[in-house]
Amino acid sequence: MEARRDIFQAIADPTRRAIIGLLALQAMTPGTIAENFDSSRQTISKHIQILTECQLVRQEQKGREIYYHFNPQKMREVSDWVDQYRKFWDNKFDSLENYLASIQEKKI
Repeated sequence: MEARRDIFQAIADPTRRAIIGLLALQAMTPGTIAENFDSSRQTISKHIQILTECQLVRQEQKGREIYYHFNPQKMREVSDWVDQYRKFWDNKFDSLENYLASIQEKKI
């Protein structure tokens, strides 16, 4: 069985996050993406490959060029996972705020 790349490992890398940011604005060829970085084109291609394996980007052949597009639906997995912790911490901070308010009322 082939091991699938983890979406969270993919977005942990700042270069890959920057690539996602570029592709969120418009579809690009690998060469156009690479022009935005000081890394070699081969390094950028490896980053794109990882993002493609995680389905964060998808490729589309147009003539002789390959264009990469951001896949926002796949990013929903990350958002859903983060949301559960956001709700947890929002509740904790609300409880802390209420507790501190009650202490302030007792001092007055």
